[in-house]
Parts: sequence; C-alpha cells; structure tokens
Amino acid sequence: MQNNQTELQIGDRFPLTIKKIGINGEGIGYFKKKATFVPGAITGEEIVCEVKDIHDKYIVGILHKIRKKSPNRITAFSDLADSVGGLELAHIKYSEQLKIKKDILLQALERFSPNGYKYYKINDTIGMDNPLNYRNKAQFQVRKIDDKVICGLYQHGTQKVVDLPKMPTQASLTMSIILRLKTILEELNIPIYNPEEKSGIIKTIVVRESQAFKNAQLTFITNSKKLPRKRELIEKINKEIPEVISISQNVNQSTGSLIWGEETTLLWGDKYLQEKINNLTFNLSPRAFLQLNPSQTKKLYKIALDYLDASANSVLYDAYCGVGTIGLSLAKNVKQVYGSEIISEAIDDAKLNAEINNITNADYRVGTAVNIYNQLIDEKININTLIVDPPRTGLEDDLIKNIIKHTPEKFVYISCNPSTLAKDLRQLSKKYIVEELQPIDMFPQTPHVETVVKLKRK
Repeated sequence: MQNNQTELQIGDRFPLTIKKIGINGEGIGYFKKKATFVPGAITGEEIVCEVKDIHDKYIVGILHKIRKKSPNRITAFSDLADSVGGLELAHIKYSEQLKIKKDILLQALERFSPNGYKYYKINDTIGMDNPLNYRNKAQFQVRKIDDKVICGLYQHGTQKVVDLPKMPTQASLTMSIILRLKTILEELNIPIYNPEEKSGIIKTIVVRESQAFKNAQLTFITNSKKLPRKRELIEKINKEIPEVISISQNVNQSTGSLIWGEETTLLWGDKYLQEKINNLTFNLSPRAFLQLNPSQTKKLYKIALDYLDASANSVLYDAYCGVGTIGLSLAKNVKQVYGSEIISEAIDDAKLNAEINNITNADYRVGTAVNIYNQLIDEKININTLIVDPPRTGLEDDLIKNIIKHTPEKFVYISCNPSTLAKDLRQLSKKYIVEELQPIDMFPQTPHVETVVKLKRK
C-alpha cells in the first residue's frame, strides 16, 4: 500500500525514537510527525521500525531491531508475550509499568480534556509486592492436534490456540487444574471442538479458584448439550483433582467471539464457589463477575469505601453491582443499599450473599443501571450516595443525564478504562468537582489500569 504523505510502503524500515507507551501497551514514536505504534518498544529506546500497516493518521510497525535499549527492558517472558495477549508490558520492569499506567490515565485526560483536568490530584499507581500469579480465573480455549489436547489462549490476531503449560499471570492452582484436566480429557478421548468443521464438544475450560478456601469451580463450555462419558469424566476429576468442588456445563453453540452461552447446568458438586472479601463471604455462580485479582481487590474496595465516606443517612445506589461485593461491604455503614445488574444470575447471587452475611438493608434488582435508577426515582427514593463500576464502555449517556439531573451528594466512580472514564468526566464535571484519582494495578504485565475517582457535588 502506497502512501503519498510519507512515501512509505509495507516492509520499509526506518529509525524511530519511542516517546511514550500507548493505551494498548505499544511504544509510540513519530515518523514525519505521524504517530507510529510499535508493540514491544519502550519509551526512550531507539529502534529500527518495519512498516506493517499504513493508515491516514498513523503507522503500525514491527520492532525489527533495538539500537539503543531501555534500562527498563527485561526478557523473562518474551517468548510467551510474542505469542499471546495478557503480557503486553511483561518486557518492562514492574516499577516502570506502574509509572506507565499513571501516564496512560494522564494521556486519556489530556485527550478528552474534562473541565479542570490539569488540576486533578492523581496519585501514583498502587502496585503489587509480587506482580505474578495473581489471576484467580483461567478461561482457556481447548483444541486437539494429533491426538494431543492443547489448552490456552489465541495467538495474536488469529483463532489459533497456543498451548500454555505455564502462564506467569495465572494463579498456580488454576494452572495446575488445567494441566491435570488436559490429561484426563486425552485419556477419556472426550470430543474436542474443531472450529473448521464445527464439530466436537468441549470448546473452552473455565477454572475459578477461591483464594480464601483453596478450592475451585470448573465449567466446561460446550458446543452441544451432550457431554460424552460425563460420568467417567466427573469420577476422574473427583479422584485426580480433589480441589475442584463444583463442575458445571455451559452450552454455547454460536461461532462468534462470545465465550459464554445462556444455559448453565450444574453437573456435580456445590452450586457456588465461595470467596472472602473484607470479612464477608460471597457465593459465586459460574458466570458471576468478580475482580480477577483478589489481593488488589481488597485495596480497591478500601479506597472506594474511604472515598465514598458513607454515613448512617446514606442511601446508596450500587450500579453494575455484580454479586454485591461493594454494596454489601458498605451495608453496615449506610441506611439502605440498592443494586442493579443485567445478568439475573448475578442478582440471585447478590441476594443470597446478603442473606448469608445477615445483611437486611440491601435490595437487588435485575435491569440496566439507568432503568433501575429511574425505578428508584419513581419510587421517591432519595439516592444521595452513588457508586458505579461500569464495563469498559463506560457509563450510558442516559445514566449520566440522570446523575447530572439528580446529583447524588457522594459519588465514587470505579473505572477499568481510562478513555471512557475521561470521556464520562467531561459531562460529569459540569456538576461535580473531581477531588482525587487513584490508579490501581489490577492486571500487572498488561496496560490495563483501574482507577477510583472521588467526585464532590458542586
């Protein structure tokens, strides 16, 4: 592809100095004032960039050669990082990763420029003592090659599964269960999904472990309701993987990118996995959302609770409540908790979690965040305290309009995407002062950064 402005072609090479790290973890330099994105390059490095793709406003490059190496470069996980996602910053010293995440937040604020952003108080990123083996959930694709079962993640930009006998970010128990399970599937010759032929049964294995109780929940995601040799499979898992206390099957017959289907059936064992957070016990069904980094989750919730500064008069709306972890952690400090979630199983879990923790002032409802907020307003409930923890897409426009209209006095925003956070703050800053932002590293070795924001009504 020819581009007249740069006179570059795919495959051309040129020297490039890396100026910063972008939101996806790639190094960014400028070729004739045109942004050039190079995965694997680090700020301050002088490299030779090979052109992979050319667009009107930017270039995508490949790191061909490093002429001047950054002192922050490490090589421990380079082979894996070149193959699969989830290790985009694994070539960078951890202390530098934390600085990068704060900078990614700053870049997002500069790009969207919410009111007064230059004066925001942004704290340094809170990291981990050991930034490895933290993920309490493994969601691995399963395939069969030459009678050998492989289990892992997709190779960059493909549907090819990379076998992962090790993954440095996964908790040790989840990986141990995956490896033993592969052997069992081979021994029993269970049909494994073949995407080309759209045949076979087992597509994905999901293992979630409880850090508090040292056991695990296993879900087979299948292409069919059938599960051949189910009884023998369960017996072998019981015998050879005793840490598994719950086995379920989720059916997803679609060929799209969604991993989970709508139908989940308990095959054996406990209906729920239990985890402890802030001295509360939480029941988790297979599809329920819980933060993937237990030790950092405790820090995240502590900051959120401190920022919210709830009182006995607080009526809290916990939008995007999941299984109720945040709202129930606050319940003893407030008058009433209301929570909403679009997944009905999560609301069932939240209600049960309130019950098992003897919390009687929590009301959980199925529906979108904005619809449940409207319900509460229609019921003349005075929501004076608000906490939101939306997905990566950020807050819905209608919810922002409602927040601006009713302006709860106390408001905390937990964000997993700096770009949508900055965009939402553009609207919210019309009615709120952004008092403080605290980035937290929930996903070491990746460019993802979670941010807790304290907002004060003007």
